[in-house]
Amino acid sequence: MKELVEVIAKALVDKPDEVVVTQKEEGRNVIVELHVAQEDMGKVIGKQGRIAKAIRSVVKAASSRDNKRVDVEIV
Repeated sequence: MKELVEVIAKALVDKPDEVVVTQKEEGRNVIVELHVAQEDMGKVIGKQGRIAKAIRSVVKAASSRDNKRVDVEIV
């Protein structure tokens, strides 16, 4: 899941070299944290959070085949 979030985020931002994705696993739960440059935060979140919601939906769909619950946090 980490790689999926990283590829999506790097495609959205102006400074792809500042994208950092970390992943923590706690049993069946996985937390993916996405760090981007401050000026790219709006591009990752989108108007009314639409892009962030879309990223979460794609990751949720990809994680359903692994029987894991994945949360994406934008920090």
